[in-house]
Amino acid sequence: MTFVDEGTCPYPTHDFTHMLPGPALSHIEAIDRLREEHPFIRSTHQTGFWVLTGSDLIRDALQHPQVFSSTVVTPLESDPPYKWIPEMLDPPEHTKWRQLLSPHFAPKVMEALEGKVQRRCSDLVDGFARDGHCDFLRDFAWRYPTTIFMELMGLPLDGLEQFLAWEHDILHLSADEDPDRSKAFGAMLAVMGYFTELIEEKRAHPCEDLLTASLSWEIDGKPIPIDDLLSWCLLMFMAGLDTVSIQLGYAFWYLAAHADDRRRITADPRLIPSAVEEFLRCFAFVAPARKVMEDTDFHGCPLKAGDMVLVPLSAATRDPLQFDGSTAVQIDRDPNNHIAFGLGPHRCLGSHLARRELRVALDVWHQRIPDYRLTPGVDVIEHGGMYGLDRLELSWDV
Repeated sequence: MTFVDEGTCPYPTHDFTHMLPGPALSHIEAIDRLREEHPFIRSTHQTGFWVLTGSDLIRDALQHPQVFSSTVVTPLESDPPYKWIPEMLDPPEHTKWRQLLSPHFAPKVMEALEGKVQRRCSDLVDGFARDGHCDFLRDFAWRYPTTIFMELMGLPLDGLEQFLAWEHDILHLSADEDPDRSKAFGAMLAVMGYFTELIEEKRAHPCEDLLTASLSWEIDGKPIPIDDLLSWCLLMFMAGLDTVSIQLGYAFWYLAAHADDRRRITADPRLIPSAVEEFLRCFAFVAPARKVMEDTDFHGCPLKAGDMVLVPLSAATRDPLQFDGSTAVQIDRDPNNHIAFGLGPHRCLGSHLARRELRVALDVWHQRIPDYRLTPGVDVIEHGGMYGLDRLELSWDV
């Protein structure tokens, strides 16, 4: 680490990247170490970008889209050749999309899915409970929320394996595996090609699902262009197949290694809602990027128009100035005012569904498999980008 003086503001610089694989929690813990040095740092990796590590800076940046544009998703691509809608939109265009989508993800709508969520979770767990072991991600975490989301969107469930393969290529290939992002772009095109055909099918044969509903949406009195509709489909595809799965991986990785907390939620399921919030806080895995739109002195950080900024949510959710014992899990933590679902105009639209799926998973699993452990001799590795475990083997006595 070196210190560089640009004008009147000295700050630490690192050859920092969050895109490489590493041991479980290595990405979040790296951000913890950066926060101990300074509320922001300058990464010299490739083209260079800023990393915000102070909670106040992160909260402020997320609530000022006029300065911090969401038209990028990684700090290494200042002008990406794709647009995920509405994630990569700024107000007022983003606001119009949120108004269309919000009613479909409202709390009462998600509450109506309770029975379906319960049944899907139970069916999956019952399928391997007598085996005494499972590949948690492949057997459960990647399938449970994914199939619920596919039904919500109106996607045929027989496409699950192909969907998971596309999702992996888009979001989880390392720089070594996909140095020019060609595999990721290829998978994006394949997904959009799939949705192009499915949209025509829904036009001919409407159903009671979100994709059919989207065909009648209008913005400013005009039908949504097909390219924008496909970009929205691509984003929904990625969000629905990845986010809850990642959080489940971290939660069960922790519980498998911490028998006391596992026994507490098994003995008293009323702890599950607060445990879910604590896992969301402690293992916040989303690290969005922003593009600076104007020169500004941001809490002492000398930002210039066009600069790229990484805004890791874990830096705020694990900030010791905001949370006592911030890097330790306390499943009964109260209050727990985390921002694991983001803040400002881009706060996660699917948070109500995600919370429901996480609570059901913890409840159903521990009714059937209350005592389990990490399978010995199997490394737990996580990918970079939007951090998440790549493998989690669990074992239990039957």
